[in-house]
Amino acid sequence: MYKGSDGMKLDETNIVDTQTIIDENIKKELIEVSKDLEDRGYEPIKQIVAYLVSGDPGYISSYKECRTRLTKFQREEILELMLTNFIDE
Repeated sequence: MYKGSDGMKLDETNIVDTQTIIDENIKKELIEVSKDLEDRGYEPIKQIVAYLVSGDPGYISSYKECRTRLTKFQREEILELMLTNFIDE
């Protein structure tokens, strides 16, 4: 049995939970986009909600590519993550 530098066994298959990775990426991007929009003087919650409800990415400012950074995720994925986190808390 061989072990890598991180202590993981190299002769075993590791299972990766891709949904957890996607959720973490969405959360990270939402936080960063919110900060960028707020720094620019916008109201990030209102912009993000308007986009999620309408589906129109025009509600998100293009400042620092905020629109592009959010629209790389499915709106349903963002809403599901937000609702799951709200209910779990």
